[in-house]
Amino acid sequence: MKHPHARHPIARHGRLKTPHPVALAAQYLAVALAVVPVSGAAFAGYATWSVSSEVQTVALAGETPGAAAPQISAIDGGVNLLLVGSDSREGQGDAYGETEGNLNDVTMLMHIAQDHSSATVVSFPRDMVVPIPSCPDPAGGSFDAMSAQPINVTLSYGGLPCTVLTVEALTGLSIPFAAEIQFNGVIEMSNAVGGVPVCVVDPIDDEYTGVVLDPGTHMLQGADALGFLRTRHGVGDGSDLGRISSQQVFLSSLVRTMKSSETLGDFGKLYGIARAASSNMVLSQSLASPDTLVSIALALKDIDLDRVAFVAYPGVTGGDGVYAGKVEPLYDDAAVLFSAIQADQPVTTADPANTGIGAVVDPNAPATAAPATPAPSTDATPAPGDAAAADGTTTQTPDVAKTPTALPQSITGQTAAEYTCSKGNDD
Repeated sequence: MKHPHARHPIARHGRLKTPHPVALAAQYLAVALAVVPVSGAAFAGYATWSVSSEVQTVALAGETPGAAAPQISAIDGGVNLLLVGSDSREGQGDAYGETEGNLNDVTMLMHIAQDHSSATVVSFPRDMVVPIPSCPDPAGGSFDAMSAQPINVTLSYGGLPCTVLTVEALTGLSIPFAAEIQFNGVIEMSNAVGGVPVCVVDPIDDEYTGVVLDPGTHMLQGADALGFLRTRHGVGDGSDLGRISSQQVFLSSLVRTMKSSETLGDFGKLYGIARAASSNMVLSQSLASPDTLVSIALALKDIDLDRVAFVAYPGVTGGDGVYAGKVEPLYDDAAVLFSAIQADQPVTTADPANTGIGAVVDPNAPATAAPATPAPSTDATPAPGDAAAADGTTTQTPDVAKTPTALPQSITGQTAAEYTCSKGNDD
């Protein structure tokens, strides 16, 4: 079948046509799912009344429509959820400029361990060249497989189901939950959080996004947060790889902020985040129920900061052939990461300084940034991994004794317990 790019050319990312506010939307959704401890009944009442009516859904490959949503409690077992940020301007107004095609310039996989003891979020570089499997055509039939294409063309090739199939093939994981997020609502979502303190270690000055930040800590929200997460030319080496690590500075601070602030108990803020996101999302049918979103949140609300890891899929630049100007995957190193995820092991970078080219360790980080890990319980009742609730049901207790897997040096990132600063682009 003819590749759809022949009919709709994919835009090469020009300097003035590459705003990426969708990164903020994708990351807020990831963190909202990962750290929000809410009363299931109260939140479901809000969400079902208004939020669910605004959600668009799509069926993933093999997904059964109308599957029953889980009860309002921590979801049973582990979770793999793919978050995709589209750069499409369709229906988004004129504020974001023009583009052609519909690229997934943000692709993030969130894994929750089976025992709810850890979470790992993997960012995939948009220009990483990977095999793309045969994907269903939304209009009927299927598209042919391709041996080597940038991962961010999958959304334009076969929609959200194609991106999911590609990441499943790349990681060896089954991904039952997925969300595609559009531009609008980004500022409202950041305002609902109330601001995030972000450390900058040296000046950031990006004429393309208008972001100018002096060294120091800045409380970012609204348009300022949007600009920070859009900036590529202003951080690291000006590449998407640098932007990923700079964004992880924001993500880790956001997790800490939501854990320590009143946001977690403020239903008004939580509802504002949910509504801003849902009105600009396409969800897999498995994820469309507010009950499911709450169940996933409840599975993660008690994870220690040092067990929430943000990492980048490993790759190198400077290749030739199909990799010229792109990112070449390091499959062997990635296998270490995904073997750990398959085994539900927490992960950590090779050393605390391995934060990537867009971030550095905060020189003024608190001496006790990482919380102490509690000792494993010696109580044999209830059974290991289970805790009895007042209503007689059981929920899984995190296995805090697990030792994090140290990742290869090529895999950069940080845990939410590690304080880092965004690094400006010196070029």
